[in-house]
Amino acid sequence: MGCIFDLDGVIVDTAKYHFQAWKRLANELGFDFDETQNEQLKGVSRYDSLNLILDWGGVSMEEAKKQEWMITKNDWYLELVNKMNADEILPGVQSLLSELKEAEVPIGLGSASKNSTRILNQIGLTSYFDTIVDGNRVKKGKPDPETFLTGAKELGLKPVQCIVFEDAPKGVKAAKAGGFKAIGVGSAEHLYEADYVVPGFENFSYTTILNLYRRMNEI
Repeated sequence: MGCIFDLDGVIVDTAKYHFQAWKRLANELGFDFDETQNEQLKGVSRYDSLNLILDWGGVSMEEAKKQEWMITKNDWYLELVNKMNADEILPGVQSLLSELKEAEVPIGLGSASKNSTRILNQIGLTSYFDTIVDGNRVKKGKPDPETFLTGAKELGLKPVQCIVFEDAPKGVKAAKAGGFKAIGVGSAEHLYEADYVVPGFENFSYTTILNLYRRMNEI
């Protein structure tokens, strides 16, 4: 059995920083951007997120200008990320990763973020992961399963041998499309396609994962 974790919203909450940077971009372009819209960007690539925001704001833009704005948005985002530390690791995550590592369970990261390694370094979790697959390494973003399929391959496992932990509907779709078992982290209302949904990793252990893995493979 192996475990592949999404980053944003599963290991650390950087969604708030993305929101602040995207909101700043929208405001610079003359319109507003709210948290409800931001929820729709979970698991979506930077380019696709920009296109959605421009559509919401009724703004058309040439490709070259889009590239400039994506760089600007990322710079604003990194200003915030560079202030992160281990205090921002979500509850229960580090103890769970430690248990998995001690049990020699292969651990991968599967994230749309192009800043995954930087964030893991900032919060001190890089050493827990046997492979990191992010937006820099894949051509197709979620809900395409390429991110997770690459991660499983690099862990030396088949999809059916892996559990994916995701907080976004598109991430869950990607996992299921690739033949993985998916545990949603967050709200069952939004993550109804997952095999199981948990609110977070508090009181969540390696034994819990083993039991869920066995149960999911019996269904």
